Amino acid sequence: MFLSLHVNAQPTAAVFNRKAYYAAFTDNSIQPIEQQLNKITQSKLEEKDAFEGALMMKKAELIKGASQKLKEFNAGRKKLENVISLHPDNVEFRFLRLMIQEKAPKMLKYDKQLEEDRRYIVQHFRNTSKIVQQAIVDYSKSSKLLSPQDF
Repeated sequence: MFLSLHVNAQPTAAVFNRKAYYAAFTDNSIQPIEQQLNKITQSKLEEKDAFEGALMMKKAELIKGASQKLKEFNAGRKKLENVISLHPDNVEFRFLRLMIQEKAPKMLKYDKQLEEDRRYIVQHFRNTSKIVQQAIVDYSKSSKLLSPQDF
């Protein structure tokens, strides 16, 4: 008798953890960002391009070389903006964009939706998960656009 075992060699899809994502996003070192990018790439998250794009733009702030920074930022921008155009009512995606726009160098001219996103986030804050609400409140403590009193 032959008994064969078939072992599935495919890696298990990573589970997206928003708390870990926002912790990496606010950390100013590249290692947690790289770890989150790897997890997002392996995840089955439907709109993962928004999260990946925002992290790529954040990563651009931390890497060396002007041309590499610009290339990374623009690739991330394209991903994030594409998802927002498909899901304009998603508070979390607008929050990701607001965080990037607020910190982006003026020369990149990536600040056109700051006020629009700020208003939308404040107005629809309660329509998002508790984890995202906490990330927004935490961010508002250091933001020039959002304040904890807004929520």
